Amino acid sequence: MEYLRGQRHRDHQPRHRGPKISRHLYGHFAEHLGRCIYGGFWVGEDSPIPHEGGIRLDVVEALRALNIPNLRWPGGCFADEYHWKDGIGPRDRRPRMVNTHWGDVEENNHFGTHEFMALCELLGAEPYISGNVGSGTVREMSEWVEYLTRDGDSPMVRLRKANGRDEPWRVKFWGIGNETWGCGGNMRAEYSADLARQYATYCRDHGDNQLYRIAAGASDDDYKWTETLMQQISCFGCEATPRTFFQGLSVHYYTLAGPWEAKGSATDFDTDDYYRTMLSARKTDRILTGHSTVMDLYDPGRTVGLVLDEWGTWWDVEPGTNPGFLFQQNSLRDALVASTHFDIFHKHAARLYMANIAQTVNVLQAMLLTDGDTLVLTPTYHVFEMNKGHQDATSLAVHLRTEGARRHVGDAELDTLSASASAKDGTVLISLSNLDAEEPAEVTLDLRGRSISEPTARLLTADKLQAHNTAQAPGAVAPRPFDGLKVTAQGITLTLPPHSFLTVQAALA
Repeated sequence: MEYLRGQRHRDHQPRHRGPKISRHLYGHFAEHLGRCIYGGFWVGEDSPIPHEGGIRLDVVEALRALNIPNLRWPGGCFADEYHWKDGIGPRDRRPRMVNTHWGDVEENNHFGTHEFMALCELLGAEPYISGNVGSGTVREMSEWVEYLTRDGDSPMVRLRKANGRDEPWRVKFWGIGNETWGCGGNMRAEYSADLARQYATYCRDHGDNQLYRIAAGASDDDYKWTETLMQQISCFGCEATPRTFFQGLSVHYYTLAGPWEAKGSATDFDTDDYYRTMLSARKTDRILTGHSTVMDLYDPGRTVGLVLDEWGTWWDVEPGTNPGFLFQQNSLRDALVASTHFDIFHKHAARLYMANIAQTVNVLQAMLLTDGDTLVLTPTYHVFEMNKGHQDATSLAVHLRTEGARRHVGDAELDTLSASASAKDGTVLISLSNLDAEEPAEVTLDLRGRSISEPTARLLTADKLQAHNTAQAPGAVAPRPFDGLKVTAQGITLTLPPHSFLTVQAALA
């Protein structure tokens, strides 16, 4: 038996309320890579596909249904070869470039700063802009901030107005480089940290637009990189408030089932591959714990945020597609990777401020797949939608009694039940994932300290782990109502099917 338990508290409120779950943990990522921008978000003003100013409206509508909180752009690796002034002004006069990172294709710069800001306005999402540190200059990034956010009169303000925008935008989130340890410059940690201080100094707050500067951080479990960054703003074990060169630092971690050179297929995999994938996804908890622990030594007050601005599954591209476009299908396995990540994110909400899945449309673990005028919602999309009630909610401590809910995967052990819970506006939302490929899980939900009423549930699963949605079968993996809840004196009991994701929502009485 597996139980989800709380603790009884004499004031009849759910005890062990945790930190607020930032809505920005449900962030997204759009890079000039494959068909993410062109054919995904952008179809152009001459397209027969319904659009607004060239921005594809069915994509906008689908993402608005997720309450998308932020969108990271223009990369990724592309950010460090992107020069923003090439992407402003009349489109037919914008210079072209070669996208050397992704497919070695020509980039016409038709989707640039103004188009991106228009997209964010349509989505109701906050823009997160990654600046060019790898091949750019301090002045270039400083002027981009000025162009977007300054009011009044200045050279960049006049340039913006000449391009049709009188009022400044509000742009809070700025990334200072991307993967400077790799495609962003192959730098040493010490050199990258010095650049982070330098660039952050010249990324100014204009008017009341307060920047949240995010320094390019570590890959995977490179805790030394995080320590080097933290040493730039604070001292080991001291009580001093960290200096405000940057307000956050990033980390990137992708889920793989095998080695980088042979990632495997998104849909042609066996149960052993599946369990290795789940073990890799679960490793996210250890990685976030490690980076958070290092940050705690230099910032015990947790004033600096940890930002996981690239995460998700990475498989071999679909046969017959450009290997540099990173197009992969999206199965129930990917959905369970996402649901497990969100439970981990909620657990780390005290330090983890933002997370961005890679990527939103047609690339890697996408929400949406497009083909001409066809739009397909992926299984991962449905996890985001089912979980959106956690955004800006108060996390609740979850105590799992999971005798037997484990699988041996090689020399490791995989916990096959994952859960998180939150409360907001008089409602509790509980998320449950059964990662066991074959066995159901008997679950009792016991929210001690306060009663609940009118529970409802939704289930996401399919007959096979490899199930995925296509234009011919768009609902092969889609949520459906779940009527298997039983209210007893012990709480709510249910049987969670194998390889499934379930959300339970109830009013707090």
